[in-house]
Amino acid sequence: MTHKSGFVSIIGKPNVGKSTLLNAILGQKLSITTPKAQTTRHRIKGILNEENYQIVFSDTPGIMKPAYLLQEKMMNFVQESLVDADVVVFLSDKEEAYLDEELKAKLKAITVPLIVVINKIDLSSQGEIAKLIAGWKKHIHPHAILPISATENFNLNVLKELLVTLLPEAPPYYNKEEVSDLHLRFFAAEIIREKILMHFDKEIPYSVQVEIESFKEEETRTHIVATIYVERDSQKGILIGHKGEGIKRIGMEARKDISTFIGRNVHLENFIKVEKEWRKLESKLKAFGYNTGSGTK
Repeated sequence: MTHKSGFVSIIGKPNVGKSTLLNAILGQKLSITTPKAQTTRHRIKGILNEENYQIVFSDTPGIMKPAYLLQEKMMNFVQESLVDADVVVFLSDKEEAYLDEELKAKLKAITVPLIVVINKIDLSSQGEIAKLIAGWKKHIHPHAILPISATENFNLNVLKELLVTLLPEAPPYYNKEEVSDLHLRFFAAEIIREKILMHFDKEIPYSVQVEIESFKEEETRTHIVATIYVERDSQKGILIGHKGEGIKRIGMEARKDISTFIGRNVHLENFIKVEKEWRKLESKLKAFGYNTGSGTK
């Protein structure tokens, strides 16, 4: 039996459902999801393992015009994933994204098979879908166009089968037991950040960085100490909340989800520190892991 392995980059504009798609394909929650744009900041690899193939998916930040250095780093992760890719999935929704000239140029420059996946079709009419398919065929000429619903699991098996046909014959790149190349510390930090995205508005969620200072496997539980960095003292006060209710809610909800994710009881301690303008400073971004690599597999 031949074995196929390859890298599939999932790209698209913010809020089209890239992380939801990855989680649905993997059958577990790997990337955090919220209704807010720019939820994903890093390139997150999710590994789908079957007997005769391994697909290494990259969930990437939403394509945007960077307004500050952090967003520039996020766009570097997108570009890095394209260098690696054997196949690119461009995820769109009801928007006619093919009319965006800058995006059109970026997609036409892709040299590997490009699959345009139209998500959220459960919210669209057949006429809308037909118009979108015709538009993508006319403007981009991708290898394939596939309507799906990530939330309803519609056409996801069709997408997986299509991807497998495009992968090269190769042994697995990763151990078949792995679901990601990232450590549990990363996912613990992301879960804490997800709770902040869910419960706080305006600039606060985008000014937050979560770092895991300690991750200790004890006999009956895992003890985690996290630092939540913000840019201003006023943001620290809002996160703490009246009588500490804000930080307490974050901690309770995050602890529960981290425990489910790692399959152990968790004791979580959260601390908040001010790191002024960290999103604009190269040294701080590098320390927080936003230094992109060479783009190699």
